[in-house]
Amino acid sequence: MVTEFTTHPVFIFAIAMIIFLISPLIMTRIRIPGIIGILIAGMIIGPNGLGVLERNETIVILGTVGLLYIIFIAGLEIDLDGFKKYRRRSIEFGLLSFFIPFVLGAVLGFVFGFSILSAVLLGSLLGSHTLLAYPIASRMGIAKNRAVTTTVGGTILTDILAMLVLAIVAGAVQGELTFVFWVQLILSLGIFSTVVIFGVPYISKRFFIKFSGGGSIDYVFVMSIMFLCALLAIIAGVEPIIGAFLAGLALNRLILENGALMNRIKFVGNALFIPFFLLSVGMLMDFRVLIDHPSSVFLAIAIVAFVNGGKWLATYITSRMYGYTQLEREVMYGLSIPQAAATLAATLVGYELGLFDVAVVNGVIIMILITCIIGPTMTEFYGRKLAYVEDNGPIKEEQLPERLLIPMANPQTMDNLLELAITIKDPLSTEPLYPMTVVKGGNEDMELKVAQAEKMLGHAVLYASAADVSVRPMTRVGDNPAKRISYAVTDNRISTIIVGWNGQRNKGSHTFGSVIDDVVEFTDRQVLVSKLSHPLNVTRRMIVVIPKGFDHMSGADEAFRTTKTLASRIGAELFLIIVGDKKEKYMKIFASIKPTMSMEAGEIDDWIDLKEQYYDTFRETDLLFILSARRGTVSWHHRLERLPHYIQKTKIVSFIVLFTKEAAIDDRGTKGTVMSPDFTNK
Repeated sequence: MVTEFTTHPVFIFAIAMIIFLISPLIMTRIRIPGIIGILIAGMIIGPNGLGVLERNETIVILGTVGLLYIIFIAGLEIDLDGFKKYRRRSIEFGLLSFFIPFVLGAVLGFVFGFSILSAVLLGSLLGSHTLLAYPIASRMGIAKNRAVTTTVGGTILTDILAMLVLAIVAGAVQGELTFVFWVQLILSLGIFSTVVIFGVPYISKRFFIKFSGGGSIDYVFVMSIMFLCALLAIIAGVEPIIGAFLAGLALNRLILENGALMNRIKFVGNALFIPFFLLSVGMLMDFRVLIDHPSSVFLAIAIVAFVNGGKWLATYITSRMYGYTQLEREVMYGLSIPQAAATLAATLVGYELGLFDVAVVNGVIIMILITCIIGPTMTEFYGRKLAYVEDNGPIKEEQLPERLLIPMANPQTMDNLLELAITIKDPLSTEPLYPMTVVKGGNEDMELKVAQAEKMLGHAVLYASAADVSVRPMTRVGDNPAKRISYAVTDNRISTIIVGWNGQRNKGSHTFGSVIDDVVEFTDRQVLVSKLSHPLNVTRRMIVVIPKGFDHMSGADEAFRTTKTLASRIGAELFLIIVGDKKEKYMKIFASIKPTMSMEAGEIDDWIDLKEQYYDTFRETDLLFILSARRGTVSWHHRLERLPHYIQKTKIVSFIVLFTKEAAIDDRGTKGTVMSPDFTNK
């Protein structure tokens, strides 16, 4: 009866949830990473401890999902542009991080009297590592640091090499190491990689365009892709973690870094599946074997010493080769030292094949436990210092709190506006978004219209909450929406206004219609007028049109930063089209703005050349980003007012027009307070 009770799913989840809640709280009080508490709890309550929980099929399944989650999120968050830039470093670090411990481990095996195959397999165990501490680096905001990018790329190479060694050793033991074996292995890996790298983005792009609902269906689709790729990896003859990582890479540019979908993925993983993985690893430890098999103590000590020495030497050589700082080196070491996934899989296979005895298995588990404690501790300690160094610059104007106002009138387009606002918003900023509705109408139906406006704002609150972004909704009543928006900008010290356009304009208006034109004309803040007909995450290229003299505009710096931030966060290539100016100047300006990304530029002499040279090159998934100017400013040109209408006749279905922040002036024409708008004739 007791056994049936302790194996009941409700009992297992109840104990696990209590551990996931209490362990991190206790560890935080003594300044130790919370994930270590879950590992230790697994040792205590596991079958080799108090025996409260068995490491049964439920724990194994959930732990496996957690392992895939860690690797998948690493693939999603890796900076692809940085990875391309540092791919040589990742390859070199991966080779060093695998072969140095591999040689040391093989030598150790020979010293303890292992056979050649056993020694080679032991060496491969030391060569691989698991990104156990990666969630810590992500939480610290250093996931895109060059050292972290190098380590993540190198990690996958070490795991691939370890799994290949395991496949070869297993084939040799079973007598299957034939020519056919090599052909099948190479072909299966080639087909698998091609299907994932090229097939997943194609299918996912079509899904997000046609079926995406911005809710649970998107999450289920992403999870389906992850597990399907993991299954294909098993069929191809490699570990499922390889498939999970490649799935993350394939979806990298389609899942926005700060979007609601990424928040859902991280939330479920960090709250549920990843802790189960840590719990399952902790349950493997059996201290009783140390008494029954004293040799495992000496073997464990030697393994721990060799793996720490080998990984540290690899990070030291790489950091010296490429000039990484001491903090970056220590973070690399903390990320690359934990042994869990590939190590555990290869150890169990080696035991089943008769290459390892119980002493070796327990020695490896001790090594897993110790490295899983050292890695997260190092990563959190030095990662916190690295994050502080990277962000501890002098406070500049562009770093002051940003406040984004989103006037909304059309329920069908408000999701696109909110997605754009969340994408542009600084993820470290605590400022809320300001969705706003303006209600017009007579007294007889005013109450109904206010209720409809509040319903729309309620949807905005739910949408933003899914991305873990706070909001401060506002409803205003009045016959002049532009006037109410202007007052809200002043009252709330708004920095950027994001407004949608339906593609139509009123008779007699300049560009977009009387309301939007008035908002642009009578406010001095940065304004983004958007017409988005496809999800931002499917954008492959962002085309930026820059008029002559734009770098002399008062808000040019902020506009350039907004442009590059958006391109980076949606994973789009940046293509600049310079009108009547030199492209080298703007390439240099954009190159000086972080982050680093691929970028090209072209220049034309006149606005008519834009149509003749570039209209036919536009694609449906392009996003046109027009850096515009208000009338009377240095970069204004009458063509800018007609350009949005001309663009609608091309293949591009999504574009954004940005009006820069202007220096505030008073009614004497000098810089000072914002001039009160005059709407009397509107």
